[in-house]
Parts: sequence; C-alpha cells; structure tokens
Amino acid sequence: MASSTAHLTVGNMSGKTHTAAKDPAWLKVLLLVVTVVFVGLFLVLPLAVVFVEAFRKGLSVYADAFQTRESWQSIKLTLIATGISLPLNLVFGLAASWAIAKFDFKGKSLLITLIDLPFAVSPVISGMIFVLVFGLQGWFGQWLAYHDIKIIFAVPGIVLATVFVTFPFVARELIPLMQEQGADEEQAALSLGASGWRTFWRVTLPNVKWALLYGVILCNARAMGEFGAVSVVSGNIQGRTNTIPLHIEVLWNSGEANSASAAFAMASLLALLGLMTLVAKTWLEWKVQGERGASAP
Repeated sequence: MASSTAHLTVGNMSGKTHTAAKDPAWLKVLLLVVTVVFVGLFLVLPLAVVFVEAFRKGLSVYADAFQTRESWQSIKLTLIATGISLPLNLVFGLAASWAIAKFDFKGKSLLITLIDLPFAVSPVISGMIFVLVFGLQGWFGQWLAYHDIKIIFAVPGIVLATVFVTFPFVARELIPLMQEQGADEEQAALSLGASGWRTFWRVTLPNVKWALLYGVILCNARAMGEFGAVSVVSGNIQGRTNTIPLHIEVLWNSGEANSASAAFAMASLLALLGLMTLVAKTWLEWKVQGERGASAP
C-alpha cells in the first residue's frame, strides 16, 4: 500500500512536470512581453522622464533647485518626520508582533485588523481625522490653543500623519515570521533561567533581524514619499510645513521660470532615494537567501 501510494505521488508529480513542460512557447513569450511592457511603461519610463527633465536645462539649473531656503526646509522637514516615525514604528512593530505571535488574548483579531487600517483608509481621510481631533475647531483644539500647543499646520501634525500611514509596515513584516517560528525557543531560554529582556536580545531579535530591517526599509520609503495625509495637516505653508513631495507640487504649480525644472530636480531626489531603497531591499533579499542556503543541509 505504501509503495503504491509513493508510486501514485511520483506519478502525479511527473504528470505536473510534464504538463508544465508542454506549455506552449507563445504563452511564455506573451507573459514575458506583458511583464516587460508594464514595467517599462509604469516604472522605467516615468523614472527616465524625471531624470531627463531634471537635467534638461543643465547642471547649473539643477543645482539651483537645491539652493533656496524652501528646498532645504522641505528636505529638513522630510528627514525630521522620517527620523521620528521610524523609531516609533520600530518599537510599535516589535511590541505588536511579539504580543500577537507569542501570546493569546481576547481581541487579537481586532488588533490585527486595526494594524491593517492605514492600508484601507485613504491618506487624505487620515489627515482629515487628525484635523478633526487636533484642529482649532476639533475635539481638543480649544484646549491646545489655550496652552499654545500647535499640532495641525505644524511639525507635530506632520509627524503624526507620517506615523499613521507607515506604522503597519514593520509589524506586517514581523507578525507572519514570528507566528511561524512559534514560542518554543523563548520558552526554552526562560526555562534555562534567562530573563525576558535577555531572551528578547539573544533569541527573538536575532531570529527576526532581517524581516525587521526589511520592514524598516519599506517604512522609510513610505515616510519620505507621503503626500496625502501630510498635505492635509501641514497647511502647505511654504518654507515652514512643506515636505519634499509638497514642495514639488508648489514648484510645479508656480508657473515661474525654471520652476518645472526645479520640481523635477526635487522629484529626482525622491526617485534617487527610492532607488537606493530598492537596492537595499535587493541586497537584503540576497543576504537572506545566502543565509538560508548556508544553513540548508
């Protein structure tokens, strides 16, 4: 019985391989052409246009785009918002994924659903929610104004909006991995006398380090390029509350001489940061595959 079952399994596998091998050549060519066309039209061509237009009027015009106070302020504000949101999302992602993967509690499914909420809600809607809560006419607006605390149309509002739209990325990379790994190694470490903090640093964190870094890379890219939510809460005050994406919009709509070239120059900076993120992501995937190959028997 066992030998017949094994023979049947091998037969099925051979049949699947035979069927896959008989796929017509035209189907393979068609799928490849569709993939290349889509990548070319929606990825390569837009990026090429950005860089071509950025340098079309020469290096001097390109460099001038970064010499204004508004440009430097937008870059500075983007780095501030990203630099604050990344550590917060890192802490939240680790805490949420550890709680969800390692413990059973009521409301776990609801927590997972809430983590996915920024994926489902439009960034513009999330920005409007912060205005409703912290704006002058919002729930806490009068109290904040009385104590001279500015959140909306100021840096804190931009940071809050950036954190909201980016906080699922780290958690969503860690949760499936931690659930797959289980809690056996942590329980073994605790049974051997290790403290909870030592168990985290010596067992949990090394097991998820690559997924954690991957989530941080994605979170960083999303934070730098956020437009919708930040646009609502920032007030678009040029030179004060405009991040790089908002500054690009201002330059594009200004109609001044060389403003379009300046907009493309700033856009090329964002595109370059995105390409650097892609390179980091590719290196990380290569590193993970190398470690898996080295550990395989």
